[in-house]
Amino acid sequence: MRLTAEDRTAITDLINRHGHLTDSGDFDRMPELFTADVAYDVTDLGGGVPTGLATLRDAALALGEGNPVGHHVTNIVLTGVADDRVHALSKGIGIYADGTAGSVTYEDTIVRGDDGWRISQRTVRARRVPLTR
Repeated sequence: MRLTAEDRTAITDLINRHGHLTDSGDFDRMPELFTADVAYDVTDLGGGVPTGLATLRDAALALGEGNPVGHHVTNIVLTGVADDRVHALSKGIGIYADGTAGSVTYEDTIVRGDDGWRISQRTVRARRVPLTR
């Protein structure tokens, strides 16, 4: 699948919007980002695989003060897989209230539906050791 410039812009905006909505706690707008049955794999961070928007919201609220105050995404790479499915790889930097930071890699499956592009599956992998995959 060849991605158009419009598709690339829409998908990049989708990925970037995640940090804004999450950091503001605007969970009612999560359907703008994710499919209703999203699988959000944070096993590498000790959180399992919340599935569905309500479960994802509940997991974020349960983490409470353990959430970063800022989710920053960078280095977005998009690869077309099928007509309505894209693989996205990006880097995430989380800034915590105490000033510490963490680095992750996001691996997303993004699908096009009636409402545009949405993340249907996200795997978050912690970056703890330099120069490794």
